Amino acid sequence: MEKTVSIIIPVLNESENIETALQAAAALGGLEIIVCDGGSSDGTVEKTQRWALDLDVSVIVIDADRGRGRQLAAGARIAKGDVLLFLHADNRLHETALRQMTLAGWPAWGGFHQHIDDSRWRFRSLEAGNFLRARLAGRVFGDQAMFVQRDLYDAVGGFAEVELMEDVMISSELRRHARPQILPGPITVDPRRWLHRGVMRQTWLNWQIQYAFAHGATPEDLRKRYG
Repeated sequence: MEKTVSIIIPVLNESENIETALQAAAALGGLEIIVCDGGSSDGTVEKTQRWALDLDVSVIVIDADRGRGRQLAAGARIAKGDVLLFLHADNRLHETALRQMTLAGWPAWGGFHQHIDDSRWRFRSLEAGNFLRARLAGRVFGDQAMFVQRDLYDAVGGFAEVELMEDVMISSELRRHARPQILPGPITVDPRRWLHRGVMRQTWLNWQIQYAFAHGATPEDLRKRYG
């Protein structure tokens, strides 16, 4: 029996990116697309609805409490797919993503190899490091387009409804059941956060957050500390 897939996209003021993300998701064909808005004020919801209407694509838009974990959990609660695929609004799925999942035998969970949309070598190093983290440590981050079979998602209790670290928390639960599979993708990632802070500063910040979380800091503490 062929698997069905729900793509869940959390958004907050993503009017500049949402159409591109939706177009890439819709290109996979016939999938359920759910956009979970955390209170956008820049027209993201209206742009989503207009795009769906103009292209005659079915997109479910829901309001959710702000915070990526809360938004992802809200989308998952109404999703009907056998497989849940969680997509950041500034990421673009490859046109063969669904075929890759099929050929891989529908892994229990995993993500895709990244391509950060910048030609400089430092971004290739980031991609390699993120791949190794997912492969060796079994931690798939949100910008790798995490996917998980519905029954396994429910078995581990789904995403924690927090503002930060929801991907690390669910990865810890999921890898107790199976190792993640990282498919070729690529998932194309907008480099904006690295360009905003600088590659080294953003990478150092990511490491600080992960270290603090591993040593007992709560997601709420981390949000207050790092903004």
